[in-house]
Amino acid sequence: MRHVISLLIENESGALSRVSGLFSARGYNIESLTAAPTEDASLSRITIVTAGSDDIIEQITKQLNKLVDVVKVLDLSETAHIERELLLAKVCATGPAREEMKRLGDIFRARIIDVTEATYVIELTGNQAKLDAFIGAIDPALILETVRSGICGIARGDRVLKV
Repeated sequence: MRHVISLLIENESGALSRVSGLFSARGYNIESLTAAPTEDASLSRITIVTAGSDDIIEQITKQLNKLVDVVKVLDLSETAHIERELLLAKVCATGPAREEMKRLGDIFRARIIDVTEATYVIELTGNQAKLDAFIGAIDPALILETVRSGICGIARGDRVLKV
């Protein structure tokens, strides 16, 4: 089963390396990883997407909590949460493809953030399924390059990841 694990860690050099090292040392795969400082400059928030049974996820959570740099761990998959990912896609935009890209952008509520005579760079945010559907709707021959940020997630309601 897919899990979104969010953690607060001390914003120090090597902290991210120790977290990712825990996964690789035990043979766990990281499907997506995002990290950035929080409103508190001494802390960073990491969001990790991984797959495994409930027992494996429980083991991962316990091992993450043992790391000195880790302040708090939360499995967002346990309750209602919001996930978003950013996609930047550079596409061929010449001739009829130019209008087609604008039309697809409107359908998916994307923004064209760069325009040249031959290309568009399109920005789209949403869940994984939306981004996958957008990529699937474009003729593969028109896709020049794509970049995805990885998932950011936050719990809905009163549940917060805070010290």
